[in-house]
Amino acid sequence: MPLGEEIRGHLPFLRRYARALTGSQHHGDNFVHTTLEVIVAAPDEFNVGNGTRIDLYRHFHRIWESAFIEDGEGSDDGEDPLVRAANRRLARITPLGRQILLLTALEGFSVEEAAIITGTDVATVEGLLAEAVGDLDRESRTSVLIIEDEPLIAMELEAIVRALGHKVAGIATTHEDAVAAFAATDAGLILADIQLADGSSGIDAVEDILALAPVPAIFITAFPERLLTGHRVEPTFLISKPFRENTVRAAISQSLLFTPQLAA
Repeated sequence: MPLGEEIRGHLPFLRRYARALTGSQHHGDNFVHTTLEVIVAAPDEFNVGNGTRIDLYRHFHRIWESAFIEDGEGSDDGEDPLVRAANRRLARITPLGRQILLLTALEGFSVEEAAIITGTDVATVEGLLAEAVGDLDRESRTSVLIIEDEPLIAMELEAIVRALGHKVAGIATTHEDAVAAFAATDAGLILADIQLADGSSGIDAVEDILALAPVPAIFITAFPERLLTGHRVEPTFLISKPFRENTVRAAISQSLLFTPQLAA
C-alpha cells in the first residue's frame, strides 16, 4: 500500500488525539496539517522502521514539542483565551506527561510505543504517566449528564463516572430528554452517544445544550473515523466503542481542563 494511503487511514485518530491535547478542533487540526506538511517536505525522514502509525505520531510529537512553550501558552497569538488559561493551569502537568497519558489511554499505544513516539525511554514514560494520572486525580469534580440509550452501556458509564469521584446528573435516552435533563440539573460535563435509538442525534442534543451553557462534551461512537474528517465542525473529544475505563477517565479529565469554571 502506498505510504500516502497508509497515513490517510490513521489521520482521523491523529486528529482525535490532537484535538484532545489542545482542547480545540481548530488548533488540533492545525497541528495535524503542519505535521503533514513536514512529512511531504521531507518524506525520506518519515519511515524509520517503527510502523506508519507510530512514525506519524512521532512526527506530530516533534511539531508539538517545537511549538509548545513550557509555561503552557501556545505560540499562536490568536489562541482562544480559554485555552491559554487552561494551559496555564496545566503548567504543573508537563506537556510530555499529558501526551503520554493520552497516547496510552486514548490512543491505545503501549508504554514502549509511547517511548518511541516521544523520544524517551520506558522508565521516563512510566514515571511521567504516573505523575500525570496523580495530578489529574486531584482535579476538581463535576456533575455529568449521560446521554445513552443502551441501558448496559449507560450503567457502565455511570459506574465509571462515580468511580472517578464525579456525580451523575442524570441519564437521558433521546434528544428531547437530554435537553430537558440538562436544564433541570447542574451538569458540568456531557457524555453523549452519537446515535440514539429513537433516531435522534446525540450531536444535535449537545448543540442545543451548548446554546444553554458552554459545558464540555465527550462523544462516544463505534465509528470515530466518520466524525474526524477535518472538513466541518466536529467533536473535540471523542472516544470509540467499545471503550475502556482508562479511556473514559482520560477524556473526562482532559475535557474538564478546558471548562470556564476550572480553567481560570
